Amino acid sequence: MTKSRIVETDEGIQDEFSVDVYDRMMRRLRDKGWMETDRILKAGITRGSVLEIGPGPGYLGLEWLKKTEGTSLVAMEISKSMIHTAEKNAIEYGLSERVRYVPGDAQKLPFGEGQFDGVFSNGSLHEWADPAAVFNEIHRVLKTGGKYFISDLRRNMNILMKTFLKMNTKPVEIRQGLISSINAAYLPLEIEAILQRSALDTFNVRKTFIGLEITGDKK
Repeated sequence: MTKSRIVETDEGIQDEFSVDVYDRMMRRLRDKGWMETDRILKAGITRGSVLEIGPGPGYLGLEWLKKTEGTSLVAMEISKSMIHTAEKNAIEYGLSERVRYVPGDAQKLPFGEGQFDGVFSNGSLHEWADPAAVFNEIHRVLKTGGKYFISDLRRNMNILMKTFLKMNTKPVEIRQGLISSINAAYLPLEIEAILQRSALDTFNVRKTFIGLEITGDKK
């Protein structure tokens, strides 16, 4: 029987030491080619102005910008320390002119209705205090026909996968954070129930080896 969720945090990673450790972990994932970039592209988010929710140190969005042409990214992050790191990484990529990082809360996105061609987020769903509110906001800021992609860990992943993930998570200081994130993650059926209460009228929830993916578009 899968254990109940243990809520982690809805304030993101704030202190500089934890931000630095998380940055090193995400940089390692990027270097190993373990980012979700191709999944985002496969979901049809390939053009225009796109919003990323919870970019952390920014690598996923920056890799997406590298693989697309004529696109721009707005990345909204609750942690100002993480924004500072992401801005430095954007300079390193040479992509500062195509990305803008803004502070904010996903439950009340500071953007106009129908502003974006796409929305994506990886690894932040389990931190949203009210996922239905965030889904409603995603629907609001998407243009008609705009697509979205949301991925995260899954609480009931196979124990062998959980062990593999933990042993391959570096720096070692981040491993306890990984376990708490897994414990806070949703099951597909839990997310489907929340989505059914939201404004997103079309959605598909797909189970992956370690997590879940939510895709769809705005009708």
